[in-house]
Amino acid sequence: MIGYAEALEILLREAPAPQVQRTAPAVGQVLAEAVASPEALPPFDNSAMDGFALRVGPDGASAGAEFDVRGAQAAGDAAAVAGQGAWEIMTGARVPDGLDAVIPVEQVAVLARGADGRPRRIRLNADLPMGQHIRCAGEDVAAGALLLDRGVCLEAAQRMLLSAVGVAEVAAVRPPQLALINTGRELVDDPGQSLASGEIRNSNGPYLAQKIIDAGALLVRRATVGDDADAFRAALRQSLDAGARLLLSTGAVSMGRHDFVPDALRDLGATIHFHKVRIRPGKPLLFATLPDGQLFFGLPGNPVSSAVGMRFFVEPVLRRMLGLPDERPLRLPLAEPYRKRHPLRFHLKASVSVAANGRVLARILPGQESFRIAPMARSNAWIVLGEDIGDLDAGALVDVHGLSHWRGPQLTGN
Repeated sequence: MIGYAEALEILLREAPAPQVQRTAPAVGQVLAEAVASPEALPPFDNSAMDGFALRVGPDGASAGAEFDVRGAQAAGDAAAVAGQGAWEIMTGARVPDGLDAVIPVEQVAVLARGADGRPRRIRLNADLPMGQHIRCAGEDVAAGALLLDRGVCLEAAQRMLLSAVGVAEVAAVRPPQLALINTGRELVDDPGQSLASGEIRNSNGPYLAQKIIDAGALLVRRATVGDDADAFRAALRQSLDAGARLLLSTGAVSMGRHDFVPDALRDLGATIHFHKVRIRPGKPLLFATLPDGQLFFGLPGNPVSSAVGMRFFVEPVLRRMLGLPDERPLRLPLAEPYRKRHPLRFHLKASVSVAANGRVLARILPGQESFRIAPMARSNAWIVLGEDIGDLDAGALVDVHGLSHWRGPQLTGN
């Protein structure tokens, strides 16, 4: 049995290097190269208000000044060259060349209108300084400027930015391909099916399938097999045929009569790097490489043990495969004292909240047993206590990890 630090070192040593592809930008992708802006944003000077554009120069124009209206410019109109006088203008419209300020329509008195109802002469009801209400070309992003750095994970805001400057293709890390195999003849996949005596519902399957996607990977195959080594090996082969480079299984990795996964892997020529880690929950966790280099994670069957295996063993490997830096936990004060009974690395369901005085606190939730799912559904973080940590007083600083490696704890009020 090895410690977590040694296990993590092995995992990261075996993790394949990121693979890069050029592709259309999509939410969830990790950039493999920095992106420079091909154009300025905004691409031209435009009006921030509905009103009138004028040429006022460095001295501006004073309230009471009157101007003839010589043109109009709406959003989408092409460039225009202005002479003397004012131009009626709409929000987002390109400012005609030669004009340098916009006054809102509510700060203007219309003195005359044409037969078509358009303003023909206006008077300013407020002073108008040069540059007012004009969004200048490149004010948001200059052409050629760094837009997004390498390692950025694209979300909606980044997609908006890329679209705004016309980036149609990026160099992104190819999502790692994973397969998931749940083992156990007691498992029932259909949530609507009635349970026979001794059966339980497969909760690990939906959970891990979603966590794989949340972690930036691609789930290429998912299967449930009974306590049967032949069926397991068949599911393994089908997963490899589907292109999986990482394989996760749940159950059958402990020391019971039906815990066949280690022997089945050896029969296939796999190299088992470790089996059992000094952690709680999830001690029987197994990690191996298959003959062609695919990585195999054998997670224990208890739901929280599987969750810990995914979060703290699989996800660090995915970070490495996605070209992301190693994760760093937050350090937060513990809300209440905690008695640690065993010299193991603990992964504890936790809640991070903001107290009435504005202080951020981390709280260990009741119900830490590895079979208890309800406390995990109420958690928004993990508290991790190293092997060498003993009993803790309230206020002691502890390592806090988010529910996934993409994001930290979601704060709640207290």
